Amino acid sequence: MSFLRKDSMVYKDLGERDYAAGETIIREGDTSTEMFIIQEGKVAVTKRIGENEVFLATLQRGDFFGEMSLLESLPRNATVRALTQTRLVAIRAGELLMKFRRDPTFAFEMIQRMSSRVRQLNDQVIQLMQLDQVCRTELQELSLRTEFPEQKERK
Repeated sequence: MSFLRKDSMVYKDLGERDYAAGETIIREGDTSTEMFIIQEGKVAVTKRIGENEVFLATLQRGDFFGEMSLLESLPRNATVRALTQTRLVAIRAGELLMKFRRDPTFAFEMIQRMSSRVRQLNDQVIQLMQLDQVCRTELQELSLRTEFPEQKERK
C-alpha cells in the first residue's frame, strides 16, 4: 500500500508524530487541517451526540483520518484518540497535492478507501431506515390499540 511507503521523497519532509495510548490526537470542533496516516498503532474515532460520546470506528496501520478538514477547511467532525502507542504521519494540503502529483497511485488508493467508507455508510443508513420503518409501524399499531382498545363483548 503506497500510504505506508516511506521511500517516497514526499515523506522525508512530513512530520511524524507519536501518541501514547489514551492521548487525544484531534478533537471534534478543532480547526486544525492536517490529515494523518497511521504508521503504527490503533486509534478510535468518536463523535459527541448530545451528552454522549458515540464510537464510530477503529482505524489501524495504513488507514488515514482528518481528510475531511483538510479537503473542506471545516472544523473537525469527530474526535480521534490513540488506543495503543501510535505513530502518525501528518500531511498538510500542499503536501497532499504534491504527493498526488508524484504518486498518482496514492491518490487512487485514497479515493478507493473513501469510496469504501461511503459505501459502508450507505449500508448503515439503509439499516437505520429499515429499523426506523419497523419502529414507526409498531408505534402506529400501539397508538391505534391505545386509541381504540378492543371492546369486551357484552353478555
